[in-house]
Amino acid sequence: MKSLSLKTLYEEKKAELSLEIVTGEEHLADREITTYDIFRPGLALAGYTGYFLRDRIMIIGKTETFYLKTMKREIKDKRIATVMRLGTPVLIVTKKLPIDRKFIEEAKRRKIPILRTPNSTTPFIHSLTAYLDFKLAPTEYLQGTLVDIYGVGVLFIGKPGTGKSECALDLVERGHRFVADDLITIIRRGDILIGAGAEKSDRLKHHIEIRGVGIVDVYRIFGVKSVRLKKRIEVILELILWDDIKGEFDRIGLEKRTKEILGVEIPHIMIPLSPGKNISVIAEVIAMNYLLDLRGVRPAEEYDKELRRILTEREMPSVHFDEDIE
Repeated sequence: MKSLSLKTLYEEKKAELSLEIVTGEEHLADREITTYDIFRPGLALAGYTGYFLRDRIMIIGKTETFYLKTMKREIKDKRIATVMRLGTPVLIVTKKLPIDRKFIEEAKRRKIPILRTPNSTTPFIHSLTAYLDFKLAPTEYLQGTLVDIYGVGVLFIGKPGTGKSECALDLVERGHRFVADDLITIIRRGDILIGAGAEKSDRLKHHIEIRGVGIVDVYRIFGVKSVRLKKRIEVILELILWDDIKGEFDRIGLEKRTKEILGVEIPHIMIPLSPGKNISVIAEVIAMNYLLDLRGVRPAEEYDKELRRILTEREMPSVHFDEDIE
């Protein structure tokens, strides 16, 4: 399970979300966040703690604050102490509302940081959960090259030396958009996979290594229209050396192969390499075939169906070559 340090969250989002530390700054690095879900302790403050989500960030907004003001001090302190005892990675108070002293006392006792923001509760929760969803999303790293072909994210994989980078460079020359080469970061968002470069520095992005040439800066050579930062992975195209082929390939396209990455099945097409084969054109056709398939058009199935119909007819269709005058 992925986790995120509360210190990282604070440092990366303090400006955007206007976060301030009320107490517990020394404990930020010790607190780990493991889910993007948010918990509002309304029922717990009302006395029901049978279902308490201690692993979630706790948010105190206007509703909780005003509800606490209706209680007598003795009951209020008891409810707050119970909520804080059950635990949370961090307590965040929205709309810069005043924080009850009992929250601060219990937070110091239990080493729970308290943050505060002037943002309204609902927009703040939306922004925070979107950030956490991205940071905590399942991630995998894969060797390959990712290119946007006609809006379709095609991930080239294969052994070193099969020409993945060279094919990507040719596709960029043909007007398509380069995403990343060598090490691809793949993030699962729902049921889709997003691919991007694994480089930590923006200056290292959008470079391709071409054997015999060296490092090529795609962005500077071909311009901003030739690159993009990330792309959904929709097709995996595996380049295979002819000598490594085992068995026969599907020549019609009726067989649908998939490859699983992070639990998501992605169409997987294997292309055997041979001298003179234009992989760039084949990749373009694969992308266009994928777009047709999304619209319910499946040429291989239509071809097979029509061929079977013709072969089962008693009379073959007549062809008049004498009428072809070209």
